[in-house]
Amino acid sequence: MRARRTVTRLALLTGVAGALAGCIPAEGSEGRVARNTLVVGIDVSGSFRSGGRYESAIDFAAHYIYAHLNGLGGLRVPTAVFVGAIGGNKPEQAQSFQPIHTFQGKSVQEIRTYLRSEYPVEDGLTDFNPFFTRVATMVQRQGLVLAPLEVVILSDGVPDIGKRDGGERFKRIDVSKLEYLSRSVTIRLLFPEPTIAVEWERNVPRRRVRMWTVDDEVMETWRGHLQPNTPVDAQNQLWGWISDNVDFRVRSRGVL
Repeated sequence: MRARRTVTRLALLTGVAGALAGCIPAEGSEGRVARNTLVVGIDVSGSFRSGGRYESAIDFAAHYIYAHLNGLGGLRVPTAVFVGAIGGNKPEQAQSFQPIHTFQGKSVQEIRTYLRSEYPVEDGLTDFNPFFTRVATMVQRQGLVLAPLEVVILSDGVPDIGKRDGGERFKRIDVSKLEYLSRSVTIRLLFPEPTIAVEWERNVPRRRVRMWTVDDEVMETWRGHLQPNTPVDAQNQLWGWISDNVDFRVRSRGVL
């Protein structure tokens, strides 16, 4: 009986020791940041230029990228960033993406100037499918599979492909290649009209991809949160607005 109690006690102590060991960080893991990927897509089609949305989007993107790279206002710092254009002169035309190194160490003004130069407005087609396909390819090629993925699209959200098909054209937007890249994949569409935002939310086929839209009427208020005579790193009101309205944490739900 005494021997049995001794064995049981040893087993219990061994289990407790194992549990405690699992709570101790591995050597060299202190300060390690979990990987996460931010992709920003900028609509360069002529339709997005109307109403001054393109200029506002470029300016916002510069602040957004800068704030995230520097973790301002508690915004999540990405470990990988890719920025590219949406649209081209031909259907299914792929675009190149700029990596995080292009933007690190730059000011908001420098990022803004670069974006305006690299992604000028064209009278091309707005085709979202090549963009999503390219994003999936880059994530796989860079070994970023399983890392949380945020895809931020600055666009009016209107696809030129199938333009005469009414609501059916939104059902042709293909995000399937993003579905299983990570347990957390979120598409954020900024600057669409409210009716277009609803089309994306209801009609773009998806299962695991999360969708969040911020319509143009809301996005046009972002400048109002810039405090005059305040350094950009101290624009806490704007960073809080971004956290609450753009980077809102979306709950996953199955949508077909």
